[in-house]
Amino acid sequence: MNGDKDSNLNLSDLSSALPSASRTALSARDRAGVVEAIKSKVEGLAEQHPVMLDSLAPKVRKRVEALRAIQSQYDDLEANFFVEKAALEAKYQKLYEPLYIKRYEIVNGAVEVEGVTDEALTTDATEEKGVPDFWLTAMRTNEVLAEEIQERDAGALKFLKDIKWCRTDNPKGFKLDFFFDVNPYFKNSVLTKTYQMIDDDDEPVLEKAIGTEIEWYPGKCLTQKVLKKKPRKGSKNTKPITRTENCESFFNFFSPPQFPDDDDDDDEIDEDTAEHLQNQLEQDYDIGRGCSGR
Repeated sequence: MNGDKDSNLNLSDLSSALPSASRTALSARDRAGVVEAIKSKVEGLAEQHPVMLDSLAPKVRKRVEALRAIQSQYDDLEANFFVEKAALEAKYQKLYEPLYIKRYEIVNGAVEVEGVTDEALTTDATEEKGVPDFWLTAMRTNEVLAEEIQERDAGALKFLKDIKWCRTDNPKGFKLDFFFDVNPYFKNSVLTKTYQMIDDDDEPVLEKAIGTEIEWYPGKCLTQKVLKKKPRKGSKNTKPITRTENCESFFNFFSPPQFPDDDDDDDEIDEDTAEHLQNQLEQDYDIGRGCSGR
């Protein structure tokens, strides 16, 4: 592959999943935050004790009542927006599916594209089929995913054959399936990441994420590293001391951060820890959105 724009495996459904860091305009999340802040202010006025409203001048009270009516109309429109958005996504997901199948077949050498068959007669018969390292290359072109992929992950990700996204209804959310060829790193043929959402004022909000437990082959775990340390001088034990440490890896994506259950009083966490977990979960969600192309 060369550096030309047309030949680079820069999949638009992956590399454009998140806005560029150089964008100066408000992001969708920022805009939503501004709207929510205004909404909260208006609702706060409306939900005050009637005595407060009664204390307002008649003209001001009428204006507040008008704002409440506008907010009600906005809420109705927003609810319809999310309903229509879900229906539109479902419609186009069906239209995308044949394209995803064709992509899978070409990438994995199940079919040949027009014009290549004739050329193959004059080339080496042992030439690799499909597009080697397609998904590894595509993921590395995505700004968010590239930061998660370590050099030691590359060997395993070369066996990645496909990534599929689908919506889930019970519980509501979406899941990602990562399909792997037989490889020397782990037994799983499919690694799944599921995001469960809840409706907060008709807007879906992330509740939790669940990942597949990876069945690593002995000595092949990419999320841990073994450290060896020489024994102290004079120690009777002459063998190196070994210990295992967690390390950065894309495959940590399948072990997402978890909040303790609300019913478990023994697992209560302080505010700082909760904020740290929330930030981790949001980062994990961004990675999932990058993989899904949304």
